[in-house]
Amino acid sequence: MNFSLSRFLLLGCVVVTTSCEIDTTPYNGLSESAILQGVQGLRAATDGNYTFLKESDYTRNLFIMNEYPGDNLTLSGTTTDALFLTYTYRHTSDQANALQIYRKAYQVIVGANKVIAAVQEGTSKEMDQILGENIFLRAMVHFELVRLFGRPYAQSPETNLGVIIKTDTKADDNAARATVKEVYAFVVSELQKAAKLMTVTRTSSYATAAAANALLSRVYLYMNDNANAIKYSDLVMAENRFTLATPTQVPDFYTVENEQNKEVILAIKHTLKDDRAWSSLGSMLYTSPGGVGWGEVYASQDYQDLVNKNANDKRRTFLVRKLTAQGAQEKRNGIDKVYVTKFSNQGGIATLSSPILLRLSEVYLNRAEAYAKTGATDKAIADVNLIRQRAGLTGTELYSATDLKGLPTVLDVVLQERRLELAFEGHRAYDLYRNGRSLVRNYPGYHNTTTGQQTVPATDKQVVHLIPEAEIVLNSNLKQNPL
Repeated sequence: MNFSLSRFLLLGCVVVTTSCEIDTTPYNGLSESAILQGVQGLRAATDGNYTFLKESDYTRNLFIMNEYPGDNLTLSGTTTDALFLTYTYRHTSDQANALQIYRKAYQVIVGANKVIAAVQEGTSKEMDQILGENIFLRAMVHFELVRLFGRPYAQSPETNLGVIIKTDTKADDNAARATVKEVYAFVVSELQKAAKLMTVTRTSSYATAAAANALLSRVYLYMNDNANAIKYSDLVMAENRFTLATPTQVPDFYTVENEQNKEVILAIKHTLKDDRAWSSLGSMLYTSPGGVGWGEVYASQDYQDLVNKNANDKRRTFLVRKLTAQGAQEKRNGIDKVYVTKFSNQGGIATLSSPILLRLSEVYLNRAEAYAKTGATDKAIADVNLIRQRAGLTGTELYSATDLKGLPTVLDVVLQERRLELAFEGHRAYDLYRNGRSLVRNYPGYHNTTTGQQTVPATDKQVVHLIPEAEIVLNSNLKQNPL
């Protein structure tokens, strides 16, 4: 961390809410010392940390940088937006989105660290809840950073560099990057502690023990620790707080506010005042009938072919074809305009959504993948079939041990279902690379090739983003990823 950035972070922690509501208007009328004491002040400071997540520098970049390297989307042309560099694997050390999310992420972390330092564990149930939420936020953001800037865990985590582990609020620590293994170990330890501290029932707009356990199931899956991936998935399900959507609920799944959706474990809550219109996450994926939204990134032909295999699959409703007045398929640069609506239409607002970070469907699929890798194939198939039934599929549309629908292994079954269910939510590239599989784009789009096709092996150096050069200049101990 550099001095100028850290000074900004410290000031940012003073900008907090005055009540226990994330959507309350922030203000900076109190000194930091006045805020960081007592349940009310510390809750306000914690809510201020949640508001940092909502900012475009974090949310928009997080989902774009996680999803656009995959094969579910296709870019229909060049753009000056840094998402073009993410999509095409042309990462640069001065890439705007990488710098924005790097700095915003550490702003969240420093904000959490300030609250953590101010809370004495065991003071009260409410204080432990506050402490647990901030430990969770710190862990979650470190995990997002190591996914973006550190190589997959399966690739020499003892030597490959992750990110700086920051547990203090120093203005200028000139810290070095920890290894990928060290960052993952830190994240696991933090999440385990957070889960024990958080005993207050909260909505899906806030961290909870269930959110910590759900994220642990994902982290352990990435580490290929399948036994623990199963264990923590089971802990989430055992709470019986969350239920899978029904087939009739699926089409409207993303239009419902997260707090009213019983499948959502954690989301970044957005209300009407948080709508960023043309700058929103969904604006690149959709243009409303009223003409709001850029609508320049579409569902890839490969994904369309997959989800359209079964006419009864309710997940097809998240794809909307843009037609001409004559009813023909509209195109941009020769690519079919097929919009994605997973980040649109909350409350009927075309560009409003509360992006989901954790939900029960993923937890089932985490467990299914872990089952597949440990030889519990029947259990893996059962979990996959639950997700398919959620999508409205029945009978011969389900898998069995003797009918894998032409796929070679049960692991392939799980990975394909993960692609179908979690599409556009930032999982696909990670699913491929952590399993040592290549990304293959054999469909129309502006890929980083002259042929229009692209293959990226899991070992490619551009699988991860580059550390922002602006940070390296100010911290001589901060090493760059291979160029």
